[in-house]
Amino acid sequence: MFTSTRKLGLVLAGAAALAACRKEGVTSLDGVIPTPAFTVALNTTQFPVVATFTNTTTDAFLYQWDFGDGSPLASGQNVTHTYKTPDTYRVKLTAAGRGGSSSSPQLPVTIPTVCGNAGYAVLTACGGTGATSWTLSDQPGAVVKLAADGAVLSTSPVLNACQLDDVFSFTNSFTYAYDAGAGTYANGTCGAPLSGNSDFVYKPNGTLGQIILLGNKSFIGLPDSVVNKTYDIVEATPTQLRLQGTNPDGTKTVVTYIPQLSALDKAKQALTGGSARTWVLDNTVAAPIVVGNEASPSGYFPGVPVGGLPACQADDEYTFTADGKFTYDAKAETYVALDAAGKDVYACQAPRSDNTTFAFGPASGAGVAQFVLGKAGTFIGVTNAPTDRIYRIISIDNQHMVLRAGGPTADPLFTMKMRVK
Repeated sequence: MFTSTRKLGLVLAGAAALAACRKEGVTSLDGVIPTPAFTVALNTTQFPVVATFTNTTTDAFLYQWDFGDGSPLASGQNVTHTYKTPDTYRVKLTAAGRGGSSSSPQLPVTIPTVCGNAGYAVLTACGGTGATSWTLSDQPGAVVKLAADGAVLSTSPVLNACQLDDVFSFTNSFTYAYDAGAGTYANGTCGAPLSGNSDFVYKPNGTLGQIILLGNKSFIGLPDSVVNKTYDIVEATPTQLRLQGTNPDGTKTVVTYIPQLSALDKAKQALTGGSARTWVLDNTVAAPIVVGNEASPSGYFPGVPVGGLPACQADDEYTFTADGKFTYDAKAETYVALDAAGKDVYACQAPRSDNTTFAFGPASGAGVAQFVLGKAGTFIGVTNAPTDRIYRIISIDNQHMVLRAGGPTADPLFTMKMRVK
């Protein structure tokens, strides 16, 4: 069976041959050659833009459309076409009738951009790379349930790790991808990953607009059912995106997202909480501090049991801010390892509370990142830490951190388990 486009091509070729014959005196062809013409209307109430082409040609019965964007030719008397990229395209209609075939002049069709809309520009970064990836916020209140009248019904604590590794990506060619990472959090537990892709429609309704997913079973953020797969953009900045969906029962869910960060940025975000975060040595686990070298981090001292840290050491607080400030609060006393002469002390003494700046960057040895305290004499955890004041973050999440005092060539090294206060 011929496709309509192939059939049209054969008819057009035959009509052209007959027209050529008529020029040589053959008069059996009955009818006039069509003069192809059409009008176009653009639907710019949503993007990508759909163009509707209305045929005004007479004396024709087959039509072939070239939309000017490299897409396959189409057939039909009146057609629609979706343009995903703003530009000026030159559209041509070829028509065939009893008298032969001919083509219209190329009609310029200008597709506008939606990058001027703040919501869409942030969603897809269309002023830059044209693609943006977002993750669920790692702060309390990332998910808020609202009554139909807007009253707050519930707000989430810090989300499950299975949710925090999800990535939601949008492009300015109106495609969406969901990467579930280890799995998708649904019905109170982490289950099989529901990763998937979908096209989306953007409607510039209101100030920031709406996202409408087109893929079957697709969702953004939470796998809950959202009416018409429509998400209102209620906030859009380079550092935060908030989407609101309406549930079948009339309640609403507002979810907060942050840009996907590099491993280094994620470490700093976790260290500082995005603004300021306070850490303490984790005296609730065994071996909160071990001593060794890079090859054997606990080779010199394997650590104390759970609750084994001195009280004057366990209550110390270490605060880091996103703008690079560090504060040590010793409370009543500081646990001192050595005196000024380097002799063993290992006793609670007068508090050595202090503050300084810190420089954050990639780890110089093992670790995901490191920071260097700016002031000589400042320290974390132990007063006899290496004098290079380098602290490497071996691992970190929103509640726990393993910190190693000293660069990779320092000996001894102190590896400390810490938790958020």
